[in-house]
Amino acid sequence: MSGADTLKNYRPEFMSVDFKAKQLEFTSYIRDPENNPAPADVQKHRMAMYRQLLFNNIESFLSGNFPVLRKILSEQKWLELVQDFFARHRCGTPYFTEIPEEFLAYLQNERDSPDDLPFMLELAHYEWVEMALSIAKDEVAAASSDQSRGDLLKKTICLSPLARPLVYQYPVQRISPALLPTEPPEQPTFFIVYRNQDDNVKFLEITPITYRLLQILQDNESLQAEQCLKQVAKELNHHDPEMIIACGQAILRELAEKSIITLHV
Repeated sequence: MSGADTLKNYRPEFMSVDFKAKQLEFTSYIRDPENNPAPADVQKHRMAMYRQLLFNNIESFLSGNFPVLRKILSEQKWLELVQDFFARHRCGTPYFTEIPEEFLAYLQNERDSPDDLPFMLELAHYEWVEMALSIAKDEVAAASSDQSRGDLLKKTICLSPLARPLVYQYPVQRISPALLPTEPPEQPTFFIVYRNQDDNVKFLEITPITYRLLQILQDNESLQAEQCLKQVAKELNHHDPEMIIACGQAILRELAEKSIITLHV
């Protein structure tokens, strides 16, 4: 095409288009077609197809990452939840693998519906953490042959970067269509979620004392095992601190065998 032909076909009205405004009009309809008009210069069936394609991708990805939450909600409730997320939340990432974390942020900071199940956020977090650890780039430290034997008190210990001590007010591991609690039980549920040397993510229900032990390690890069156990015994104000320390050593051995903690001589 010659320069003369280019000038001949030049349409000055294109220069007057505010592309940011046009993009906002386009995406606003995609997010929430019930409350935003479709762009007048795009065929309606094309907009509807594009909108449905994007929504279905998000819905499918969330269904795959939150299968229990999806299962306990009716079809209508689930689609309404996904639509609200799709319409209201502004994701800070272009990566699909980070959408579940964005969904958690939405549930915690933006979602406001009196009809929601009271444990929904905790259940979603419980389901999310498995995926998060499975794709984490950290490596599981190889356990040394004597890591779980002998006197551990003088060894330095630290929490694996692929382990998360967690506490939930609801028994999230038991929630199903047949168990939908409306009130939390008297005692919360404590977990350690970790990735082992076979790259499998495991959930281990633990006692409040073990949770506190891991929490101390999480708050410190490394500690001598004896220091950590003495702190737990002090907080418990137990009449026999030596018993707590002895029991704590057994707990540490088990945690080391599972690669939940790393021990250094």
